[in-house]
Formats: sequence, C-alpha cells, structure tokens
Amino acid sequence: HTLRKEDLARFRKILMLKRELLSGDVSTLQNEALRKNRHEASGDLSNMPIHMADVGSDNFEQEFTLGLIENEETTLREIDEALKRIDDQTFGKCTHCEKSIPVARLKAKPHARYCIECKRLEEKGLL
Repeated sequence: HTLRKEDLARFRKILMLKRELLSGDVSTLQNEALRKNRHEASGDLSNMPIHMADVGSDNFEQEFTLGLIENEETTLREIDEALKRIDDQTFGKCTHCEKSIPVARLKAKPHARYCIECKRLEEKGLL
C-alpha cells in the first residue's frame, strides 16, 4: 500500500509533536541530574546520605535517570529517522525487507522502521 500525502502529513505532525514532548522530557531529566550533581559537588554535607542504603538508593536513582535519558534519546533519533524517511518518500516501508509496514503498526509506533516480521528477527539478534 502507498500512503497518501494526507497520511504522510498526519504522521509528520504526530512525529513532530512526539519529538517536542520527548525533547522536553530529556531536557527536564538532564536538568534534574545536573542539579543533583551540582548540589553534591558543592560539598553540602547536610544532605549527604549517612546510611549505606541511602547511598545505594541514590546510585540506583541516578542510573535509572541516565537509562531514561538514553532511551528517550534513542527514540528521538528514531523519530528524526522517520521524518527523514517521510522526506525521502520511503516512510511506511520496512528498512530491511522494504515491504509495507501496516498502517495499524505505524499508528501505534509512527517511528517504526521494521515490519513485524523483521522486528521479530531484530529482537532475536538475527538482523
């Protein structure tokens, strides 16, 4: 199937809105991480955890935040790639096998680059 201009315009709008939202999330997470690091770097011992469990909890929280930032940055790259595919007129085609990606899949994940079959192969490490 071929996507119409109206469909591509709708997907572009969805991708741009999602990109804007994720960019704000990443920025907020980075600012929060920087605020904590600045606070710790200032040498303010009054808020330093005393118990080892608190230290572990702080480390877990920092690792979790860094993981969220990394995941959202990956999604932003995927969105940018999808927007480029719209410009290149290859949006809606699997980047591996070049078959059409079902519209239902694109509605659920507009930055999808693989059809279902190729995505399964990728998850198994076969792509």
